[in-house]
Amino acid sequence: MKNISVIALALLMSVSSIFTSCESIKNTNSTQKGAGIGVVAGAILGGVLGNNLGKGGNGAMGAVLGGVIGGAAGGVIGNKMDKQARQIDEALPGAEVERVGEGIKLVLNENAVRFDTNKSTLTAAAKANLEKLIPVFQEYADTNITIFGYTDNTGAAEYNLKLSGERAAAVKSYLASKGLVGARFTISGMGIEDPIADNATPEGRSKNRRVEFAITANEKMLQDAQKESGN
Repeated sequence: MKNISVIALALLMSVSSIFTSCESIKNTNSTQKGAGIGVVAGAILGGVLGNNLGKGGNGAMGAVLGGVIGGAAGGVIGNKMDKQARQIDEALPGAEVERVGEGIKLVLNENAVRFDTNKSTLTAAAKANLEKLIPVFQEYADTNITIFGYTDNTGAAEYNLKLSGERAAAVKSYLASKGLVGARFTISGMGIEDPIADNATPEGRSKNRRVEFAITANEKMLQDAQKESGN
């Protein structure tokens, strides 16, 4: 992930340098200049990040970065995602909320979304935490949400893959039961893939047992953003 971030930053700096050195761009206002840079940077980044993460990438980060839009419409969507990310952080302070591109990566660790051992049944505490997210998801209805389930590496990989999928499905089912539109959600069981901590320690395994959300714009939000930005 670090390497791709560095590439993205370098591309943005290069594009910005090219634009600001052109005489015609110097004569535009800051809004027009920013939109112009966004269009080109978005096209470049969309290709680079999409090729690296959109198809072969794993987890929420890959899903979010694979949907880079760029340009003025991307800026409109980004502003909405900024607001949503802040509201999620306020609703559930223990969550890891990361704004990426024009989407949000949300990580709920085992303390936030806990399951009974070797089962996909949500505990009462997990349900209570998920309920804190529901008002935010309702307010920002024009988003697609992919739910990724993860386990530690204890036990057979095949079993963990199945269990992680069932747990992601349980989260989707619970949110839908509270009035959210089920069609907004897709699920993916990742099993033991993409550990974020050392599976050799109990603490590390606990961190790896998690649920991730990738929150991205749906088609309606994209169309509205294009109209709002004049594209």
